[in-house]
Order: sequence, then C-alpha cells, then structure tokens
Amino acid sequence: MRGRTLFTTRPELTGDFGMVASTHWLASATGMGVLERGGNAFDAAVAAGFVLQVAEPHLNGPGGEVPILLWSQEEERVSVVCGQGVAPAAATIDRFTGLGLDVVPGTGLLAATVPGAFGGWMAMLERWGTWTLADVLEPAIHYATHGVPVLDRIAATVSSVERLFLEDWPTSAATWLPHGKVPGAKLTNPVLAATYRRLVSEAGAASSTREGQIAAARDAWYRGFVAEAIAAFSTGTAWRDSSGEAHSGLLTGDDLAGWSASVEDPVTFDYHGHTVCKTGPWGQGPVFLQQLALLSGFDLDGMGQLSADYVHTVIESAKLAFADREAWYGDTEVPMADLLDDEYNAKRRAFIGAEAGVELRPGAPGGRTPRLPVFPAPGTVSTAPGISGVRSGVGEPTVGSDGSTRGDTCHLDVVDRHGNMVSATPSGGWLQSSPTIPELGFCLGTRAQMFWLQEGLPASLRPGTRPRTTLSPSFALRDGKPWLAFGTPGGDQQDQWSVNFFLSVVHGGLNLQEAVDAPMFHSEHFPSSFYPRGSRPGVMHVENRVDPAVVAELRRRGHRVEVQGPWTLGRLSAVARDGDFLKAAANPRGAQGYAAGR
Repeated sequence: MRGRTLFTTRPELTGDFGMVASTHWLASATGMGVLERGGNAFDAAVAAGFVLQVAEPHLNGPGGEVPILLWSQEEERVSVVCGQGVAPAAATIDRFTGLGLDVVPGTGLLAATVPGAFGGWMAMLERWGTWTLADVLEPAIHYATHGVPVLDRIAATVSSVERLFLEDWPTSAATWLPHGKVPGAKLTNPVLAATYRRLVSEAGAASSTREGQIAAARDAWYRGFVAEAIAAFSTGTAWRDSSGEAHSGLLTGDDLAGWSASVEDPVTFDYHGHTVCKTGPWGQGPVFLQQLALLSGFDLDGMGQLSADYVHTVIESAKLAFADREAWYGDTEVPMADLLDDEYNAKRRAFIGAEAGVELRPGAPGGRTPRLPVFPAPGTVSTAPGISGVRSGVGEPTVGSDGSTRGDTCHLDVVDRHGNMVSATPSGGWLQSSPTIPELGFCLGTRAQMFWLQEGLPASLRPGTRPRTTLSPSFALRDGKPWLAFGTPGGDQQDQWSVNFFLSVVHGGLNLQEAVDAPMFHSEHFPSSFYPRGSRPGVMHVENRVDPAVVAELRRRGHRVEVQGPWTLGRLSAVARDGDFLKAAANPRGAQGYAAGR
C-alpha cells in the first residue's frame, strides 16, 4: 500500500502556525482560538480539555482523570503528566469483600479515586503554559452557561440511565434531565459554570500572579470548597450502584489533600527509526511498546498492510502483550526492562504460529513466575445501570458490544508554531458513572473498578495507589526529532487502534488522515479492564471494509471474526511536525471529531 494515494473522508491538514485535533469540534476550535491569540500548545490543550468536559460529559468530566504526554521545545524532552488519582486510604480489599463484593462496582461512589484531571491540567498549565486560570477556563464557563449542542450519543446515554436517575439518583436527574426530560437540542450546566467561576474568583483574590492563582485554584479544588463538597457527598450519602445495593463512598478530604499530579519520564521503545513514548505501567501504555517489540521480528512490509498475514500477526502480538499487561502491570515495581528485552521478545515471538492462539499466555520476564487474576467467566455480560447487555471486553462502559462508538473517552492533540506538542486522553467522571454532586455540577469517577479484589497482584486494590488505567496517549520521535502526537478513546482498544494507526504510517506509507480512515481491527481475547471484567477468547472485530477474502482466511486460521460496520472502530486523532510543516488529522467516525489548523 506504500506510495498509493487513498480516498480520505477529509484532507490531512498542513500548515506552519498551529494544529489542534480532538474528539469534538468545539474543543478543536477552542484550542485553535488559543493559538491564534498567542497561547502556546499547553495553554490550548488545557482550554480544550475543559471544554471537552462540557461538550462530551458522557465521556469525561471534572471528576475524572487525564494522562498527558508532551514535548517541550524549550526543554527538548518528552514528559508525562500523571493526572490519575489514587485509591482512598480506606479502600482495602477487606473493606470491599466485607460488603460481599468480589469485584469493584462499575458505577457509584465505591469506585471513586481522587479526581486527578484538574490537578493534571493545572500542573501542565503552571509549568509549561503562559495563560492565566481565568483565560483557560473562560471557554468552558461560556459553554456550561450558554449550552452545547446535544450529540445523539449524549441523548442516548441519558436515555439509557433515565430510569436510574429518576428512581435512584435524583441529583443526576436534576442536572441531566432538564424539566424531567432527556435533553433536546442544547445542554447547559449552570452549576458547573458557577463552580469554575468561584475557582477563578477565589484564585484572583488569593494572588495577583499567574502561578499564584493556579496554585490557589488547585488548593481550592483539593483542600477547599470543592474538596469539602466531594468528601461530604462521598462519605455522607449512599446510592445504588452496579452491585444492585446502595453504598456510600470512601473518598475523604484527607485523600484529596494528600494527592498531587506528578511529572514523570516516559517509557520508550525504538522501532524502525522511531522512538515511541508512553506512560509508565501504572497504566496500560507500555503494552503498545510490547507489541512493537514483538512485531520488530516480522516483515510487515513484505506481508502488505491489511493482508491476512499482517492482521493475524498484529492480533497475535496483541494477545501476548496484553497477557503480560494482566500479569505484570500496576502501580508497583514492574519489570519493564525485561518485558521489552530483545531476548525475552524473541522467545515470546515463537508462540506466534500459523493458527490463532487460544490461551491467555503471559511471559516470565527475568525468570519471574507470572500470576494472573481469577477472571470472571468468559463472555460475561454487564448488568450495570445504563450498559445492560454490553459484553465486557469491548471498550469503556458505553461502547456497544458491536463496537459502535456510543461513548467512552476523549482525546486531543496540539502542536504550536514553536514546536511544542501535547497528546492527552481525558476520561472518567462520566455523567452516567456516579450521582451528581449537587453543589458542584459534576460526579465522581469510577476508575477504581480497574483494581482487582485479589491479594498479591500488581493491580490489586491498595490504598494510595493508582488503578491500572486504560488511558493511553502516545508520542513518537522520528530520527530523534519530535514528530507525532496521537491517540484514541476506546478503553482496552486504545493500544490496539493506536498501534494500527502507527503501523499504517510507518509500514503502509499512509499520511495521517489516510491512517485514521484506514479499516480498523482489534482483539477481544483478553479480559476487560472494566466491570464485570469478563473476556471473549479468540474473538476479534474487523470493519467490513477489510477484504472478505482476508476475513475468510482469518477464520480458517481459528480467529472468531465478528465483522462490524464500515466506520465503527477507532476514533484516532493526531498532529505532527514533518519537516517545515505541521500536520493534523481527525476521526470521521461518529461525526464529531475534527482537526483545525493553519
């Protein structure tokens, strides 16, 4: 496919001033507006990130989290900002099992971790940005006050939980069912707007400097009026969750006050002249790198993109890499160097044969003995409020079992004229995940559902640790120079769809938009990170734009192929620095992602 010009739904944007790509046009327009008014990529990303909370409340919210990968041109390095909060001090396995639970509920207050998104955005703004708190929050305040267009997926999500809201979560009904009905053309959130206005006011009263105001806002969020409302609601109220029972939460003011966003070095892997950067193994990010380590021993160029050999090899590599994720990843000491070691991957590569693998087969890095959790039965179906009938293993909780993009997470990428770049994947705090805190206009997240209630695992529930999140922004250098910021929503599929996109550019010779538009595929072989944690061994999804002869051959090799609609898998966006030009592309699936630039 290298060298061919393919039909694309949109052009690859090219310019030299700035580029923004995201999962919603309002966020992309907001980010571009910041660049036009002199802000840098970090200012633009923060402003766009807060707009995403208002424009896509079924996909992310102020109570959620955000991991960020960024390139600072001044520092000439890639950094990871970890806006992923931790489990409360009271969140022990005994506490949950004492309630008769064997998995953390997928909805409600028990699954809350410290909401890290605000701290993550503020950490980036303070260290690398130039704009004030008031400036970056102004667009989100505007949209929360005056309203955003109601996407079909917002209406569908609210409809799916309408009965739950009316019968069990009245504070959510007050916010998301205006006048007692599913929202129509426009949706406002005046309480959230008031929360952000108060943050700006208190910050301005506390300091006259940009940095002082950011610090004051962070203090108000984690130790002031926001923290007080969160703690009172969490520990002082009880609500029905996906266990079917009513539970209060465990998150306290001390949990919030004791947390702050961190800045870390990325985990990296060199592949065909490219250095790919990911978060640490407290998230699933390095599973991207493990797939590349396995694929480096195959001739993907010779196979041809989207051939049966190509798809089979990529899928089988994903199965092995994600098996290691299950056995080894978590907020603890992870043998990452051994997992990426050439000798280790040569041995692992030998398991990829002509037929589809049927086992979940983790490796033994450095001679260590792997231990897998005790998983729920394969094919488990969720009965969580709002997602009844959705098989686990498909994506985040509002992704349909057919792969349709009814929701999950957000993503945004920015590059500015100075060469700064950002890749961020905000998520959590979905409107459907937990009851709305009436004083604040948002709900807590449910990321603790990714912990295991089994002792001795890297991802076991432990107070003060980060859940093994699926959120996975990506960054790549080419020949040692900053090149590509990219990512996608999609839960467990993020580090499959992103790998497909990357391989399409590196091996297929496609431009960014061609690679976004190219037919997608993924495996559902390994257990889901989401409640109720089931799996679908041997199952893979492909868009029906993949050659039917390829599908037939994959089935002959033992893959359980489920063919999806032509534009249903993946929601990639990307920006790049390519020679003298800046470039961008965004996903056409779902008809809401856009790129902007000049």
